[in-house]
Amino acid sequence: MDLYEHQARELFEEHGILVPRAEVAHSAKQARESARRLGGRVVVKAQVKTGGRGKAGGVKLAADPAAAELTARQILGMDIKGHRVGKVMLAQPVDIEREFYISYVLDRAAGRFLAIASAEGGMEIEEVAAERPEAVARVPVDPAEGVTSAKAGEIAAAAGLPPQTVDVLVRLWEVLVREDALLVEVNPLVRTRQGQILALDGKVTLDDNAAFRQARWGAEADAHDDPLEARAAAKGLNYVRLDGEVGIIGNGAGLVMSTLDVVAGCGARPANFLDIGGGASAQIMADGLAVILSDPSVRSVLVNVFGGITACDTVAEGIVRALDTVRLTKPLVVRLDGNNAERGRAVLDGHAHPLVEQATTMDGAARQAARLALSA
Repeated sequence: MDLYEHQARELFEEHGILVPRAEVAHSAKQARESARRLGGRVVVKAQVKTGGRGKAGGVKLAADPAAAELTARQILGMDIKGHRVGKVMLAQPVDIEREFYISYVLDRAAGRFLAIASAEGGMEIEEVAAERPEAVARVPVDPAEGVTSAKAGEIAAAAGLPPQTVDVLVRLWEVLVREDALLVEVNPLVRTRQGQILALDGKVTLDDNAAFRQARWGAEADAHDDPLEARAAAKGLNYVRLDGEVGIIGNGAGLVMSTLDVVAGCGARPANFLDIGGGASAQIMADGLAVILSDPSVRSVLVNVFGGITACDTVAEGIVRALDTVRLTKPLVVRLDGNNAERGRAVLDGHAHPLVEQATTMDGAARQAARLALSA
């Protein structure tokens, strides 16, 4: 369950992390009134559950209430990576001296949390992590021990953060634990010219298994800004839209995540995460294909299935029946492995759909899907 930025800020403030004054507006007129109450000059920020808002034009500075109204009118209704902007947050601007990045994220494979921090926060943090990984510290956190002042000092020292951030690191861990979060992120955490440490942005993902303890967020936290995500949710599909061109279907979250990584390693970008779980009935496959093919960014689709309890021939039959109800308009690469894989491949060969290709390995399938997407 992802929270909006303004909800994440609310949590931070409750736990003693300083944030600039801000208000939420659902209309341009409300934005003007909020800007007036906040002192006139404000930052207008789109409230959507995706990154890259600044680069997409969803974060702008407004000099006065009239400019805030005009800016809000421009941002409201925008599409940012498939997310429609239905509200904006107006925040008081601050005089920034330095920007930092800090987060805690669950490391499921290691059975612990990971603190990720850098002395170089801001919109380019992804580029920093990719081009200079040594500038981003990754410090394991034992959930039984948590983040004490000593541990926070270790994280700050590893990332080159100033001593003033130690308290924020401790308090951010409190947010994660007490609010049942799987991810908490501040980017940027800033030091102002007056020496204050402020959280200018926030991202929080709550554990769905603890939803009964987090009922105060209500339907708003569960709402899908992306119409494709809403459509998939209505079908009971575990789907997350991403910013890419290769649609992905797999059975099992770990396999799907691995598939995303392999596709990215082949030079293409995954367009989604879609885990069909242990079942791959014709209806599930048809629903999944229909959602993915509805994304105009998708240029090819990769189905990566490892047969276990659900055998590969059953999966293949589901794909064949799905193609009877869904018009396939993009190349579909299928990799079947595991229980009854050869029978499954034979089923697809017998169907002989002109847009369906097969591969025997995940690497090979990813290369085919990437090549087809990039050459489309």
